[in-house]
Amino acid sequence: MSVMGLPFWLVDAFANGPFTGNPAGVVILDDLLPDEVLQKIAMEVNQAETAFLLEVENGWSLRWFTPTVEVNLCGHATLAAAWVLHQKTGGWEFEFTTRSGILSCRITDGSLRLDFPAWPVVPQRIPGIEMAIFPKGVPEVCSQNGGPGAILGTYVAGDDWMVEMGSEDLVRGLDPDMKAVASLGRRGLVVTAVSEKQGIDFVSRFFAPQSGVPEDPVTGSAHCALGPFWGNKLVKAKLRGFQASRRGGEVGVILNNDRVYLEGQALITIQGQLSFDMGSWLSTKFVL
Repeated sequence: MSVMGLPFWLVDAFANGPFTGNPAGVVILDDLLPDEVLQKIAMEVNQAETAFLLEVENGWSLRWFTPTVEVNLCGHATLAAAWVLHQKTGGWEFEFTTRSGILSCRITDGSLRLDFPAWPVVPQRIPGIEMAIFPKGVPEVCSQNGGPGAILGTYVAGDDWMVEMGSEDLVRGLDPDMKAVASLGRRGLVVTAVSEKQGIDFVSRFFAPQSGVPEDPVTGSAHCALGPFWGNKLVKAKLRGFQASRRGGEVGVILNNDRVYLEGQALITIQGQLSFDMGSWLSTKFVL
């Protein structure tokens, strides 16, 4: 039996302290592994995403897997990967080769800034969206006293669907039908509204049961669309979003033409080793 050991970290990204933000697995590879193995490891780690790093000539190759699929872009797991590399190498700036092109992260005084592509947001009808997000019916308050509607607009936002809601309370109170959300397709569903809280410009939540993530705690990549969307509406180039999941987390957004800078903090909560026999990798074991 040949047991392979891979260094592993669990990192809370876009976090204000331990057990906040979005936890991501980070694995540093010594060599290429089959996609099947990477997917199995991500299933075992069982976080929204696991980042796989491999050192290459001009930096690092970076891939992201949910428990069920590989994704094209992930913000929080990139933040987590950069923080691990900073702790491991002492470096302050890292460049990643990914499915979404070259991405970079710069670290200053414990804060991380990702340089990501801006995603276009295009109005589009989403068949079945009302039943998916309001399986018990639209709240009565939305049709009383001439108040704002429950749904103000629906869009394609990069890899996702996006719905603008009539209020922050509606976003926070959603209990969608996950089976119906999964049937909508695309990577996932972003719901968002302008925020009523001082210091926060907009709130959001992200549901992606079709990608193996019923609700993602803090979705950095969704802010590649949320930033330009709210920047245009609020006429601001620098914004702050709060993702109102159970864990919750803040994402700073700075707009720069066809790029967005995503800012946040990260901390390592678990460090150990993934250990498994490559000859029988279907029985992968997780050892700390």
